[in-house]
Amino acid sequence: MASSKSLNMRVSVLLLLFIFCGFAAAAFSTKKRKTIEEINKINENGPYIGLITVYAPEETAFFATGAFQSDPKHPFVDLAGRRFRVGKVNNKKVIYVRCGIGLVNAAAATQNMVDMFEISGIIHFGIAGNANSSMSIGDVTIPTQFVDTGLWDWLNPNGTVDSSDFGKLDIGNYNVPRGDGQNLLGHVGYSTEQFYSESGDPNTPQRVIWLNTTSQWLNLAANLKGIRLERCVNSSFCLSEEPKLVVGLKGATANTFIDNAAYREFLFQTFHVSSLDMESSAIVMTTLSNGYPVLVIRGLSDLAGAQKGDNPIQIFGPLAATNTATVVIEFLKTLPNHQHALL
Repeated sequence: MASSKSLNMRVSVLLLLFIFCGFAAAAFSTKKRKTIEEINKINENGPYIGLITVYAPEETAFFATGAFQSDPKHPFVDLAGRRFRVGKVNNKKVIYVRCGIGLVNAAAATQNMVDMFEISGIIHFGIAGNANSSMSIGDVTIPTQFVDTGLWDWLNPNGTVDSSDFGKLDIGNYNVPRGDGQNLLGHVGYSTEQFYSESGDPNTPQRVIWLNTTSQWLNLAANLKGIRLERCVNSSFCLSEEPKLVVGLKGATANTFIDNAAYREFLFQTFHVSSLDMESSAIVMTTLSNGYPVLVIRGLSDLAGAQKGDNPIQIFGPLAATNTATVVIEFLKTLPNHQHALL
């Protein structure tokens, strides 16, 4: 009898679980259906320019400009844990999202953007480390190309770097005294990206080193040189020089926050990159793979380890984010209404 009661109790619990799961699935399905319906209504007013930034201080600086005007009927939609905000900047229709730090977050948010919304291109913006001694904190860079410096072949000291790798880091060269003895960390070879594209054959990626931003948008951005950027963190603390906008340099991306002078110098000397960040190459590659134009705007917030003492990103990050937002807003002004035809 005890055994029968135990079985009945287990069956009852299972039935309750099935009923609960059924209700939960129905509720989830209803929520998903409402989200899709909302997105369809938003898309009726498209196309939009997608705006993607990374983390809270960049978002705060962007909205603090007051340039973003929220759509009165459909101000936002929540999708895959992110809030996509709908509105206008300088009379250009935009959808804004904060992707989160790192390559995976950047690629996921970008793919969500191009899959779900009627867009005509993407502008990615945020702050970055500075690897170029001719640039200064507070400057803004709009690179022509990005390289992913996080795809490594990490080898033993006696290992041979693959001939297809486009860069090599011999860790033993950084022993102190220089070159003294063998470093067991060996060598790092920098691997190429596998670039999948709608214009290519399915499952046949190209091997690429550099990912190019859209030349037509770069040409428009070049007209912004000389734009006035903020020099002061506050009323009593200002940079020694006026920040500038530079169009046409190169940037590097990896899932690593660079705060090391030796590695900063290695990246600059090896790849001739000026900005270092953790998202741009993923957003550029995902956007281009789907056949849309893309531009990246990054404000320099720190020296990536070349400073004396602690990294100054906490001090200058908000200033760099403000200058970046200024350039984004001015670029949107110059973008013609037929922007979707610029790729």
